[in-house]
Formats: sequence, structure tokens, C-alpha cells
Amino acid sequence: MSDAPETHINLADFAADPYPALARMRAKTPVTYVPELGATLITRRDDIHTQEKRTEVFSSRQPDGLMTRLMGENMMRKDGEAHMAERRALFPALSPRTVQEHWKPIFQAAAREQIKRLIPRGSCNLVTDFTMPVSAMALKAITGLEAMTNTEMDGVSQSMIDGCANYAGDKGIESRCKRATRFIDDHITDAAQSPPDRSALQVMTDAGLPEDSIRANIKLIISGGQNEPRDAIAGTIWALLTHPSQLEMIRDGRATWADAFAEYARWISPIGMSPRRVDRADTALGVTFEPEDRVFLMYGSANRDEAHFAVPDNFDITRNTQPAISFGAGPHFCAGAAAARCLITEVALPLAFTHLKNLRLAGDVPFTGWAFRGPVKMPVKWDS
Repeated sequence: MSDAPETHINLADFAADPYPALARMRAKTPVTYVPELGATLITRRDDIHTQEKRTEVFSSRQPDGLMTRLMGENMMRKDGEAHMAERRALFPALSPRTVQEHWKPIFQAAAREQIKRLIPRGSCNLVTDFTMPVSAMALKAITGLEAMTNTEMDGVSQSMIDGCANYAGDKGIESRCKRATRFIDDHITDAAQSPPDRSALQVMTDAGLPEDSIRANIKLIISGGQNEPRDAIAGTIWALLTHPSQLEMIRDGRATWADAFAEYARWISPIGMSPRRVDRADTALGVTFEPEDRVFLMYGSANRDEAHFAVPDNFDITRNTQPAISFGAGPHFCAGAAAARCLITEVALPLAFTHLKNLRLAGDVPFTGWAFRGPVKMPVKWDS
């Protein structure tokens, strides 16, 4: 175990609102061992940005880690050439050009169909009735698992991310995650007979990746490609509705939907953490790390680091978000970033605010999570 100073947290409070505890860590113990998580947390932005690239020490390979045990060894759990080979194999499905030319029209058609269904209703839970199906329809297309229902895609994604964040060892969460991965495997088997054009399943098969790698990477895409856009679309809408002057800036051309999403992703960090395994003994940031130590790179803390962001707890779409590491940094920068930005900023946000007239909140919007964070529900109304 590292010799970092200890910090204790209340897990329920941390899930409800991690930012006060993270701010205290940045100020007093920026590298700290948290017994409740069994990990050493690195909380300052520049430290994370530097150490994340030192994969020879802070390795992504975690043979005994939750993600590997539950989902298989995907490219996110590999470093060096092993990681890059699988990333190159997947790239044709997720390149910016493919996103714009192939996926964007599919995203638009799905989102428009969902908006059309909603308009006459006048109210809904935006998470379950708009952002979940829009995200799921996009993800079914990208992965090639088109036979899944939207609800099934959302359910297996949530079960997997819950499993990957199950550091408390809840057996029920682990069991649900295992059922989800078996369900996905069944759909991969069926879809592999004739994978859809340009889908992740097709391009990785054509590249000759081993079957276990294809299956693990499809699960990786699902685990991040559903909940994060789902939560980011809803969360950005919530942020703009609770900051009407900033929404007005977008409407009159002084800011863009991309500005709003970039600031939301900094402020809330839908991906709040990335785990690493210490591969060899090393001293960094004044702390001695031992082999097999578990380290969490806390993106949710880095994105509120006072050294880079003035008044970091405020939502401000005019700020420079360049220092934020919302999609990670270094070799493991999110492979699906172009697809996520397109779906969120070019499709879902403008469609919602254009077609749901006088969109407004109709109740409380509770948030939860620290490894993955987003709104639990979002009741809204509009003029139908």
C-alpha cells in the first residue's frame, strides 16, 4: 500500500455530492489513500495530466480489476502497442469523418422521431423519455447490436457501470453486471452473422481482432457510450434551464451548444474517475507507491482545480475549458469523443430546445455518483 496520508469519506455522502470532499483533498492531501475505496486518489489536475501518461508505473492493465473480471480485457485495460492495435482497429467506426458522414444522419433521424413522439405530451421525465432512448438508438447503431431494445441497452449499460464502480463489493450489483454481460454476448453472437456496415462489430471483425477482444471492446463501448451521453444531454439541459442568462447567450449567438457541453462536462464530469494499477515501485508526488497498489485519477476533481478554473463550482459557458480533462488525457483519451460531441451538441441539445417550446423544469433534479455522475430523473414541461 502507498504511504500517502489517509482520508476517510462517507460513501453515501460522496455519491450524493463528491465535490466538497474532493476540494478538501486538493487543498490538504492532494494524493491520499481512502480506506473506504481501497485506493490512493490523485486529485489535482496537473498531477493527473502528468501521471496518466506514465503507464509504465500507473498501468491500465488490471487483470484482477473489476472491469476486466466482469467484462473481459478491453483496450482500456491495455497499454502501449496492445492498446494502440485495438484502438486502430476500432477507429474506422468512430473517426470524426465517419461520425459526420455516416452516424450524424442516423443520430438526427432517431432524435427527431423521439421528439415527435414527445411534443404532444407536454411533460415527461427527460432522462427516461428523451435522453435515454436517443443515446440508446445511437449506441445500437454504432455497436451493431440493433436487435436490442432501447431499454435493454440502457439497462445493460447501467448494470455494467454499476459493476465497474462496485468497490464496496455488493453481491447484488455484481450479479446484475454478470447477467448483463451474458445478455450482450448473446446479442454479439447473433449480430456477428451479418454485422451492420461501419459498426464497431464489423470494423473490429474485418481488422482480425480476436473474438474475446471484440466482445470485451463492444462491452466497453456500451458501458461508456450509453450512460455518459444520456446523462450529459439531460445534465446540460438542466444546467442551461437553471442558468437562463447563459441559455440566452446561445440563442442570440454569443455562445454555442458546444460551449455549454464543454462547461457541463468540466463542471459535473460524467466520467469522474479512471483507475490504474501500480506496475512497479515508484515515488511520485511525494508518495511511495508499491506494486499492485490501486490508484484513482479523479477527473471530477481535476476539472474543478482552482489552479486552472476561477470559481470552479460555478457553471459558466464563457470560461476557457481547455485545461479540463473530461475525456481523459494521453493515450487513453476517449475514442468515442467525436461521436459523443456530435450526438450531444449537434443533434440532441438543439433539437430539444427548438421543438420543446418553453422547456422548463417541473420538479427536483437529483444527481448521484462520483465515478460516473448524472441526474437520476429530470421532470420537465413545455408548451405542447
